[in-house]
Order: sequence, then C-alpha cells, then structure tokens
Amino acid sequence: MELRLTFLCLSALLLSSCVAFDQLDDTYEQRHKAGSTVKVDELHLKELTNAPAPTVRPVVAVYSSSFTDQTGQRASNSQFALFSSAVTQDPGALLVRALKHASNGKFFRVVERAGLDNLTKERQLIRSAREQFKETTNPLQPLLFAGVLIEGAVIAYETNLTTGGIGARYLGIGKSVEYREDNVTVSLRLVSVATGEILIEALTHKTVFSYGQSEDVFIFLEAGTELLEIENGNSRNESVTVSLMMAIEGAVLELINIGYERSFWKHDKKIN
Repeated sequence: MELRLTFLCLSALLLSSCVAFDQLDDTYEQRHKAGSTVKVDELHLKELTNAPAPTVRPVVAVYSSSFTDQTGQRASNSQFALFSSAVTQDPGALLVRALKHASNGKFFRVVERAGLDNLTKERQLIRSAREQFKETTNPLQPLLFAGVLIEGAVIAYETNLTTGGIGARYLGIGKSVEYREDNVTVSLRLVSVATGEILIEALTHKTVFSYGQSEDVFIFLEAGTELLEIENGNSRNESVTVSLMMAIEGAVLELINIGYERSFWKHDKKIN
C-alpha cells in the first residue's frame, strides 16, 4: 500500500511538473527578475515606431470627448456581478501616446486640448503679470491650432467569441486545459478642420486571449478510508489595456498608410 501511495504521488508530481514550474513565473520576485514590465517609451507595434516621417508634420488635436469608450461593457465574471468597466475610461490618453510616439516622435505634432481650460488660465496669468510689470520684450506666443482632428471611439468589446478546452481523467488523476477569446474594436477618423470632411476612416480590432490549465488527483486509499487530493494549476489573461493600446496603434498606423496613399502627407525617400 505504501508503494502504491508513493507511485501515485510521483505520478501526480510528474503530471503537474510543467505547471509547477509555470507557477514560479507568477511570483513577485520572478516577475521582476524577468524584467517583464512594459517600457513606457516603446510602442507595441514596431511598424508604427519605424513609420517614415513626413516632410511637413501635421498638427493634430484630440479632445477629451472625441475618443471615448462607447462599448458600455462591464468586466466579465461568471460568479458575481462586477460594476467596473471592461476597458479603460480614458482611451484618449492611449491615443495621444500612439500619436506622439509615431515614427519615433517625428510624425504628428499633437496639441493639448484635454486641459485647454487650465492652459488658457495660465496664459491669462502670464499676460496679467507682464502687463503689471510692463514687460513687452517677450510677447506671449499664440496657441498652435490644429489642421486636423482625430476622433473616434472604442466601439465594441465582445466576450466569449471562442471558448474551448480539453481534459482527461484516469483512476482519479486528471488534467484539463481551457481557453477563451474576447475582442476589442477601435474606430478612428481624421477630420479636416477647414471643411469638416472626414478624410480617413480606420477600423481595427485585437483579440484578448485567456488560457488556463489544471491538474488534480482525487483518490481514496486504505480501503476507501483515506483521501488523497492534490490540485495544481494556473491561468494567464492577456491585458485588456495592452490589447486596446495595440488596437489603437494599429488604427494610427492605418491612418498614416492611407494618408501616404492619398498624398495627404509626403516624405523624402532619401532621408527615410
């Protein structure tokens, strides 16, 4: 009986050895040793980072109300209701980041519009101080105005588009694998300030993948008087925010490519 118990324990350990090692990657020390923290100065799409810069950089504006979450989707949970949103409520910040880092920061000139009221108040304070001290040698420069607006929204977040899995159990020893695919969709528009015409429209989507696996042993020993139960498993869920960032970057890249095709901007092939 002791030999049988030892054999079952060894079988369970060998069966779950891969997951046991995977669990080490989820610890605090292992995460930071691996250097898995996303760098804020890099885009996820290298094609957007390496996009050719135009000879004349277009000035664009993104208002806080012009790129929002329109999905209304709540975070999914199969056990209880959640009231938190499935995607971030400030996707405009991710859009500004993608625009500013496009072509290594050499493509778009992005003007501040989310904090325009604060910016105007500060400029009024500067004017007031200069008038009080009669300083006229350094006049305050006018605000830079945009030639085009970037508008759009996160228009869809669909869950459980694809689900599946596989499992097996023999003599109380089992293993199972499950997966799920969600999808986030982003729409962007390039609008002319002079005419109000929508010059370019782009629609992109990104899959959000979730994966989980588990191993377990459930056996009665000693003539059914003793229970041996071993459980092991882990799951990995792709970040919704990172997936949204990649969808936005893909939409910005599409705007750039279509703009080159329609000659909205040009670049010097010798330089780029």
